[in-house]
Amino acid sequence: MKINRREFLATTVAAAAAPASLSALPGDSGPIKLSVATYSLRKFKRPEAIKMIQQLQIKFADVKEFHIPIKNSTPEEWKQGAKDFRDAGIKLVACGNVDMKKPEEQKQAFEYAKTCGFPVIVCAPTQEQLPAIEKLVKEYNIKIAIHNHGPEDKFFPTPQSVYEGVKNMDERMGLCIDIGHTARTGADILEGIKMAGPRLYEMHFKDLKDPHNSDLKAARDSQVPVGEGVLPIPEIFKQLAKQKYKGYCSLEYEIHDTDPLPGMQKSFDYMRKVITDLKLA
Repeated sequence: MKINRREFLATTVAAAAAPASLSALPGDSGPIKLSVATYSLRKFKRPEAIKMIQQLQIKFADVKEFHIPIKNSTPEEWKQGAKDFRDAGIKLVACGNVDMKKPEEQKQAFEYAKTCGFPVIVCAPTQEQLPAIEKLVKEYNIKIAIHNHGPEDKFFPTPQSVYEGVKNMDERMGLCIDIGHTARTGADILEGIKMAGPRLYEMHFKDLKDPHNSDLKAARDSQVPVGEGVLPIPEIFKQLAKQKYKGYCSLEYEIHDTDPLPGMQKSFDYMRKVITDLKLA
């Protein structure tokens, strides 16, 4: 199903102006709160991305710099970007993934998060950069969630590697577990969630049909709408609820980048059904 951009914008104007639904949907509250990682909408400008999130009836967003640019932008532009999301009824739960491998990127990232009001920075530093980042965490009182990027990531491939890096640091130094990248390393997703415990500040959700393929590209490219792959989504939700996870489950839909809505809708429909079936709403 292809969605013509002009038709899409025309049909969502009324939805954007309408009040929020009176009935809450599964994933709006409770232990499993569903969010959009706006990397999923990277081919769309901020106004379009916001309308698409509204069409999906999602109230939370983990915002990528495509939609509030961090570089070559002013603090006033950062504020306006954040205001656009909030005016649309979308709560900003995190920003990123933000690269923090260079010292000059670190201070800017914290200024950006402070100005926009992001409580968590999802980031990709090196082990070497962690002490400097810890100082900024203490200075700004903003949490970081280091994103594991799978077998190609020589710094933090797994949740376990992130935890080992931060476990003796300030408690605001934490994890963003990407379940797809975790599965591709062969690491146990549920064990990673348990290990992270209260340091788990963000989750990136996707699904894969063939995560263990020895061809890393083939494994990565086996992404499908959530519920159509082999990742243990119900078990993940149950574990998050068991340990009283306080963060968000952000769909990072990396395929069909010019027409992501059908697959994103399938993913959220499935996740909402799991939440309902498990009585987690």
